[in-house]
Amino acid sequence: MSNAHNLHDSGTGMSLTVKTVARWLKGPILLFGIYMVLYGHITPGGGFGGGVVIGLAFILVTLVSGERAGLHLFSKAASSRLDSVGLLIFLVLGWLGTWWAGGYFFKNFIVTPEAAQFSLLSGGFMPMANIALGLKVASALFLVFTVLTAFRILEQEAGDSADIADQHQGTQHQGDEP
Repeated sequence: MSNAHNLHDSGTGMSLTVKTVARWLKGPILLFGIYMVLYGHITPGGGFGGGVVIGLAFILVTLVSGERAGLHLFSKAASSRLDSVGLLIFLVLGWLGTWWAGGYFFKNFIVTPEAAQFSLLSGGFMPMANIALGLKVASALFLVFTVLTAFRILEQEAGDSADIADQHQGTQHQGDEP
């Protein structure tokens, strides 16, 4: 059995139908998120909306295939680094507007010709800002999801420990009664 198959067969309780549909849809969902990020300056979407869709693609894999499979595709360390890189790119683009264009923070410093209107390269520096924001949002959303699931697991373990302690105390008190 291959390692990739072991990651998908983690016994999370999802049916075979749900796992199969999620496996088929994770690619198109991810591709749609990338499309939203790249063409956000022309169509509705952009870095935030596309980043949410990209982050949700990784969350879908984690929910359906289990934490190990989700973290195999997008680890916490990689997510944290991409979060920082996205913010750094976004801030550098803002500073370049001030420094290079001699204007204000986030001034568009890339001039595009009129013939390039409604194309991928027509937005000046906006496509780069959308990519930075998409990285930031996708990775931050996935990090928030992993932290919240970790808190949920700790809460469940604490509840299970309390139940075991209550059962143990109950058996001790039953032995004390005449």
